[in-house]
Amino acid sequence: MCGLAGFIDFSRSSNEEILGKMTRSIAHRGPDDEGGELRHFGDATIGLGFRRLSVIDLSPLGHQPMINEINGDILVFNGEVYNYAEIRKELEALGHSFKSHSDTEVVLKSFQAWGSACVHKFIGMFAIVIYNPSANKVHIFRDRAGVKPMYYYWDGTLFLFASELKAFHQHPGFKKKIDFDSLRLYFHHGYIPAPYSIFKNTHKLSPGSHLEFNLRSRKIELKSYWNILDAFNKPKLKISYEEATDELEKLLISSFNYRMISDVPVGVFLSGGYDSSGVTALIQKNQTQKLKTFTIGFENELFNESHFAKGVSNYLGTDHHEYLCSEKEATEIIQDLPDVYDEPLADGGAIPNILVCKLAGKHVKVVLSADGGDEVFAGYSKYFEARKQIDRFIGLPDIVKRGGAKSIEFINRFRTKSLHHVDRLSRVQSYLQARDGAMMLNALNQTFTEAEISSFLKIKTKHLYSKFMNGHLLNKNNEEIDRVIAIDYQTYLVDDILAKVDRATSFLSLEGREPLLDHRIAEFAATLPADYKMRNGVGKAILRNVVHRHIPKELVDRPKQGFGLPISTWGLKELKPLFDEAFDPAFLRRQKIFSVKKVRGLYEYYMAGNEHCFDRIYEIFVFQMWYKRWME
Repeated sequence: MCGLAGFIDFSRSSNEEILGKMTRSIAHRGPDDEGGELRHFGDATIGLGFRRLSVIDLSPLGHQPMINEINGDILVFNGEVYNYAEIRKELEALGHSFKSHSDTEVVLKSFQAWGSACVHKFIGMFAIVIYNPSANKVHIFRDRAGVKPMYYYWDGTLFLFASELKAFHQHPGFKKKIDFDSLRLYFHHGYIPAPYSIFKNTHKLSPGSHLEFNLRSRKIELKSYWNILDAFNKPKLKISYEEATDELEKLLISSFNYRMISDVPVGVFLSGGYDSSGVTALIQKNQTQKLKTFTIGFENELFNESHFAKGVSNYLGTDHHEYLCSEKEATEIIQDLPDVYDEPLADGGAIPNILVCKLAGKHVKVVLSADGGDEVFAGYSKYFEARKQIDRFIGLPDIVKRGGAKSIEFINRFRTKSLHHVDRLSRVQSYLQARDGAMMLNALNQTFTEAEISSFLKIKTKHLYSKFMNGHLLNKNNEEIDRVIAIDYQTYLVDDILAKVDRATSFLSLEGREPLLDHRIAEFAATLPADYKMRNGVGKAILRNVVHRHIPKELVDRPKQGFGLPISTWGLKELKPLFDEAFDPAFLRRQKIFSVKKVRGLYEYYMAGNEHCFDRIYEIFVFQMWYKRWME
């Protein structure tokens, strides 16, 4: 885990001091080393800054920014290219020589040899920035799954880039104005999907993308070099279930072995569920030393699942580390969330993620997690529900669906509706408008309906295009369940799950690796028949089949729970002063963003003990905490 930040400033008012402030603001991502380089081209000042967490080649030879002495290219690079040793041999055969043993130098020389096409050779997670002075261009790449973050800002004069938004706040030219169209998306999803961001003129570079900034023309060109939809659109493999299981196991072992490459200690997050148990089992099988595994539990037994992880650890023989957290420790984390997550993210799982990272950080510098198994292999129950609902509504004549949706829209103009409960009429409108399973998934998982958001946001907003509308890009080879998981892979996985884990690990100066998101596994899974993933009413069927080869079924087969915490109860008790502050009427009026009557009505309803509306309360609460930290 490292961090990068920098600028292209056509006003030439940026300098080394500003670059240093930007990089130091993300020092948690790389406490081992700091570097910066400044260059000038015409009217432009180009700055590349870096914070290093030393993982591969711990020597000073891995220092960044790294400069290619042959052509003057300058690189900053966050992440890992796991197959760098093989690429290095290929480059040496072409006549390239190396000073270090780092993957950073391999990336730099790969760009010299193959240009932007080099990214197709990389197996890994990465955000890469290369200043190419000979072509007067800056290139930015983001990995295929979006494990590593990349933000950029462009106002026509100043271009900023960074691993986290907090670096932008250190540049005096950054104008921190909320993008209320993006805020609308946040209240719909609980996160802001790429390419959008909370600030105006600010974007997330989408996974699998290449941004090219031409310094002469001051133009940005965005290109996609990889898209999971392309894999789904290939013909489905004609392969037996057992043959597919064998092939998947080979790919998993290859991915896991790559992600164990490190010059510092490596561990694994172990929850005791299928995904993390499978990762742990296959790694431990191929290791001579005991693998370090980590889990947290809670003193409140209603939310403590640590005994499941311990059972798996005992069976596999790992070096297991467990910590039971008190409610006091968990609630104290909530006050830190705006510092960890500098863009609003309403996922309560962030709290246990930070806690388990604290535990792991005492023993290792690199940790593997099992995120992505549900999105790649159809593990969530929400996928079943989306398919069920689309089957119910898809048969209705288009004239009925369009007429019904328009009628509801007309009725809503004259209705006064509280935010206490989900507006069922508006939700039915969303169901009628869903053309496929992906749009149905979006409708099912909205925290607030579009009509409700319009009712409590005082500022007029427009509807931004969402990737949930991309289901039509998948061909007829795909069943509805494939359409659902393909779009979830591009949305919820990237901007909720991976953002949550990246910020938690980096905040504690850990490198987090995601072995189930190796692009080779994702491509293979996309070309499997749908019933290999969802079989006899059970999701992740083929992945479960692999796990059962190494761990007894009774150790891992149980209903999915995840990191559940009683935050809704804490808001009424221990955290009530913090919640009162967030929903304070004077604060709400000062912001001029919300209908004070609507939001206060919801809050007072919750404070009367109605915890069922907490998802709605928590989204507003997280935004308010963020606003106090970053806007005031």
